[in-house]
Amino acid sequence: MKEVTGIIKAIVNFFDKLEDKARAKLSHQPIIYAVIGGIGIVLFWRGVWHTADSLEAYFLQMQSPLASIFSGPGTFIIGLLILLMTGLMVSVFIGDQIILSGIKKEKKFFEKTETEIKGEVDILSEIRDEIHNLEETLAVTDDKKVK
Repeated sequence: MKEVTGIIKAIVNFFDKLEDKARAKLSHQPIIYAVIGGIGIVLFWRGVWHTADSLEAYFLQMQSPLASIFSGPGTFIIGLLILLMTGLMVSVFIGDQIILSGIKKEKKFFEKTETEIKGEVDILSEIRDEIHNLEETLAVTDDKKVK
């Protein structure tokens, strides 16, 4: 069992590093990034679709009532329930960033200029540094209280 866990961790680690490298390179070419991502998404869902079709055909051949689960309406209802139960319905079809930017009346991320993005990165960096300083202050204060 430990060998399987080690293999799984190695695979996850490999793809995590591969993803980081791919995102770093593709983020500078958003159109190519979008095309590659779109192809991946379509192929993924095509596989899901064909798997459901194969299962439906299998259960129909066996004259099982389970065939209706993999029919068009059955898969629609199951998918809808899964998305609603996991809270992904809105974020999958609309996206959190679009909702938040609409509420705040902000520009979309890809409409922002490089200067605006760098400014936001600088602000976030300052906030991170301030939090780090507060953590250090709290650690020192806790050490004094313990003594």
